[in-house]
Amino acid sequence: MCFIKPDDDVADLLRKTKLIIWDEAPMNHKHAFEALDRTMKDIFKCEITFGRKVMVFGDDFRQILPVVPNGSRREIVNASITSSYIWSSCKVLMLTKNMRLTVGANASDIEEIKAFANWLLELGEGKIGGSDDCEVVIDIPEDLLIKCSEDPMSDLIDFVYPSLLQLYKDKDYFAERAILAPTNEVVQEINERLLASFPGDEVEYLSSDSICQTDQAKNQAHARLYSPDVLNGLKISGLPNHRLVLKVGVPVMLLRIIDQQNGLCNGTRLRITKLYRRIIEAEIISGGNIGTRTFIPRISLTPSDKRIPIKFQ
Repeated sequence: MCFIKPDDDVADLLRKTKLIIWDEAPMNHKHAFEALDRTMKDIFKCEITFGRKVMVFGDDFRQILPVVPNGSRREIVNASITSSYIWSSCKVLMLTKNMRLTVGANASDIEEIKAFANWLLELGEGKIGGSDDCEVVIDIPEDLLIKCSEDPMSDLIDFVYPSLLQLYKDKDYFAERAILAPTNEVVQEINERLLASFPGDEVEYLSSDSICQTDQAKNQAHARLYSPDVLNGLKISGLPNHRLVLKVGVPVMLLRIIDQQNGLCNGTRLRITKLYRRIIEAEIISGGNIGTRTFIPRISLTPSDKRIPIKFQ
């Protein structure tokens, strides 16, 4: 992250600002906070942290810490805001009531929801299964277990998506359901199984890769070393797979911010309504634009993974 000297308009806006909220703070590198701190001190000519402006760092420290490529545990912890000189000026405030789980729930379900939330919280804090830093045995509640089965994944899909063929046209059906998976390989397997359950013909979309114009001579030399089959088989962070198969009616989720004003943001859920050769028509089923029809075109993406010796888009 690079900070530049703000112009007069930005500086004037900062002077009028009473409160600054920084979301997902634990996931950001401490250098980002320290750079902003130095910038604010320069603007307001004040040596107090953030130039005396009130800062609110939001989010959960149980989530992933700042990503340090090939970094050790010590380097990752050292990159966290808790290792910054700013942390000594912070006051920790903790939420005590889970509003998201209880608002809108039936009175008979609130206690059960609270019990599950408390169990999940203790699991995340390492209070279940002992204090050993190595492998521990954790007892999963009976109601969360898939009993002995020949095909547990199929049982999981049937549990989360019951009566799929009868209800797949209902947009609320998919808006209320999701399956979380630990790895992209498991995600791919679940997607393939679910896709096979939908009626209709499959439509295949393949990526169209080209060498970036920057540093072209170097990239062309690398391109001669790797066949298209090898490049198309790469699973790169921040880049979709080479082959995408869809059907009309299937739910999808955006991984990029396309049009924030119209609700097309990272994490927005949609249901496919039509599949064209170069564009996809879908209906938004989550957020504040539910029911809106939109078009998703092809998008040029360049991976930022430095482990890949060749740049392509």
